[in-house]
Amino acid sequence: MVQINHDGVIRLWLSLVNQHVSSKMDIADAILDILLDSVKWDEKGLAVAIAQHVDTGAVLMQGFANRDALASTISSKKATFYSRSRSKLWTKGETSMNYINICDIFLDCDRDSILYLGVPDGPSCHTGSETCYYTSVFDSLDGSQAAENKLAMTTLQSLEATIVQRKTEIAGSSIAKPSWTRRLLLDNKLLCSKIREEADELCRTLEDSEEVPRTASEMADVLYHAMVLLSVRGVTMEEVLTVLRQRFSRSGIEEKNSRKKDEH
Repeated sequence: MVQINHDGVIRLWLSLVNQHVSSKMDIADAILDILLDSVKWDEKGLAVAIAQHVDTGAVLMQGFANRDALASTISSKKATFYSRSRSKLWTKGETSMNYINICDIFLDCDRDSILYLGVPDGPSCHTGSETCYYTSVFDSLDGSQAAENKLAMTTLQSLEATIVQRKTEIAGSSIAKPSWTRRLLLDNKLLCSKIREEADELCRTLEDSEEVPRTASEMADVLYHAMVLLSVRGVTMEEVLTVLRQRFSRSGIEEKNSRKKDEH
């Protein structure tokens, strides 16, 4: 078995030469076989497979994959797992249509677990939840009623959820204690002035060679106020991150030119 590591390219090439592989299709199949062989499947031929949102970083779900499931995921670009209870492959979304569209796949350092990075078409949990992780252990230990309805979120997701909550409070009949976020949501002029002010202060940290923590602090202010504006406009951070991901494969000049064409 050929191990794929830092010098994996050389080993892979030598392996293909020794196997007298000729056609491009044969080469692709050989590379796939070597990759699948390199995974440390357990005694049942399985490995843990975790699906993660490529843009938000949210952990969507966890299942198990065998050799065929991983091969199917690679070819179909749809997250595919192995059902231990039904003893067969299953593709997430095959009944609900909530597929997880794969952007990349990673193996961990020990090569015994798999990470599917992708974009979900809808809720990833069979309960209808956005992810399968919505029970907080710490909240459960504290006896919080929210323990069973709290999605595992990244920092940006948590901030966005708080902003959405303040927006919901405005639409409701009762208003809680005073909130700066609610003030910004209700006053577009104030919000825009704060974004300009914070952006200027961020630039000053560079121009005046201020301490690095100061730059991080000012960037946090810019990001927070910008996210409030996004909420006012009905735009999610996921949409913004998706745009950034789509721009990765193009140079800045190409991307700007494409925007100019779209405007005409």
